Amino acid sequence: MKTLKATQIKAYKNIIIAVSVLIPVVVGALFRIRIPGNLSFLPPIYAGFNGVTAILLIAALISIRRKKIELHRKLIRFSLLLSILFLICYVAYHLTSDPTYFGDSNKDGMLSSYEKAVAGNSRNIYTILLASHIILSMAVVPLVLFAYLNAWAGDFEKHKKIVRFAFPIWLYVAITGVMVYWLISPYYA
Repeated sequence: MKTLKATQIKAYKNIIIAVSVLIPVVVGALFRIRIPGNLSFLPPIYAGFNGVTAILLIAALISIRRKKIELHRKLIRFSLLLSILFLICYVAYHLTSDPTYFGDSNKDGMLSSYEKAVAGNSRNIYTILLASHIILSMAVVPLVLFAYLNAWAGDFEKHKKIVRFAFPIWLYVAITGVMVYWLISPYYA
C-alpha cells in the first residue's frame, strides 16, 4: 500500500475530525426533519449490515493474526463500506419515519403507563443497550478512521495502539446494532 505525505496525513486528519463532529450533529438534526416516503423496509437491512460487519471484523482479526495482511485490508475496507451504507440507510429511514418506542404494543406512537408496565425491565435493558450503542457509535468513528489513516500512512505502531480501543468498540457497536433492532422490531408500525 502506498504511503502518504505529511501534508496529506494532516489534511486527512482534519477531514476525520470534521466528519467525526458532523455525523452526530447532522444525524441529531435530521431527527427533527420528516420527508415524505416509506422506507420501512430499511431497518432489517441496516441491522443486517451491522451483523455482517461484526462477522467481518472477527474475520479481519483472525486474518491479521495469521499474517494475511491483504485479506485483513479487504475485510476492513468492506466493513467500512457496510458501516457507511448503514449510516445512509439509518438516516434515510429516520428522515421518512416517525420514532418507534419500545413497548408501544398498540403502535400509536405513544407509550401509556400500561404499555410501560407490560414492557417492564426489558425496556430498561433496551434503553441501556441503545444508549451505549449510540454513545459508542459516535466515539468509534474517529477511532476507526484514525486507525485506518495510520495503517494507510504506514505507521503501524500508531495503528495498533488505536485498534486496541477501536476494534472492541466497533465490534460492540455492530453487535448491539443487531440486538437493538431485534428488541425494537416488534414495535415497528
